[in-house]
Amino acid sequence: MFMFGLEMPPITPEFWAILGTLILLEGLLSADNALVLAVMVRHLKGEMQRKALAYGIGGAVVLRILGVLLASFILEYWWLRAFGALYLAWLAISHFIKKTHTADEAEASAKGRGFWPTVVLLNLTDLAFSVDSILAGVALIPRGMPREQGLTIVVMGGIVGLILMRVAATVFLKVLNKYPAFDDVAYALVGWIAVKLGIETLEAAHEVFPAVPTFHMPTVMFWGVMAAIAVIGSYLATRRPAMTDAQAAARAEAIVHHMDETVVDAADGRIDGR
Repeated sequence: MFMFGLEMPPITPEFWAILGTLILLEGLLSADNALVLAVMVRHLKGEMQRKALAYGIGGAVVLRILGVLLASFILEYWWLRAFGALYLAWLAISHFIKKTHTADEAEASAKGRGFWPTVVLLNLTDLAFSVDSILAGVALIPRGMPREQGLTIVVMGGIVGLILMRVAATVFLKVLNKYPAFDDVAYALVGWIAVKLGIETLEAAHEVFPAVPTFHMPTVMFWGVMAAIAVIGSYLATRRPAMTDAQAAARAEAIVHHMDETVVDAADGRIDGR
């Protein structure tokens, strides 16, 4: 990893806490991404539906790689972190004030569009999910950590996200299908992460412009609130299942099977209907 300007950070409890949080968020957000991509192509017919989904999956991979490159700049410049904090805060707030679920909203926006407009919309959706997860990874990096070490963790999170989009997609989709409120838990965590990034941005700005007010959030406070959100949120989310285990599993497996078929078609040249 050294040849790419990366450096493995010290293996500490905080490292495992950051990586564990990234895996949880990447899993939920990747499953949400897979679900959204699947419903956005429903209005297309036959092979056009499969072809559009193939472009969407390919876009998810490319944009995740570009997102990791963007992360290197965000870690280096404090004013970019300010935009990241504002975006994550907006993301969390908008999630809780909107009235429709992400998948329902995406299906409504894609319905009636032609093939190429749908492909463009799929990739814009991929971009949003990539930015969400990459910024969350950046925000979790302690401000004092060397840039090379922080970027290593973000890269690890990005790789985990790509893997989870297929390997663990069924598990996370099943959880989201049965307990839709876990989506709220994920975005509550994102909102608190935005607060952390915002406070760290003020600290960095204060060093350049002393007139800027500054605050400091103790590490134990940040992780304490993160744990409280995860535990309390999980308890509340599991109190009201939306469907049975069998229904949730069947729906998740159907989505993943559809995506698997698309990947196979793209690999053997049949995605264009030949």
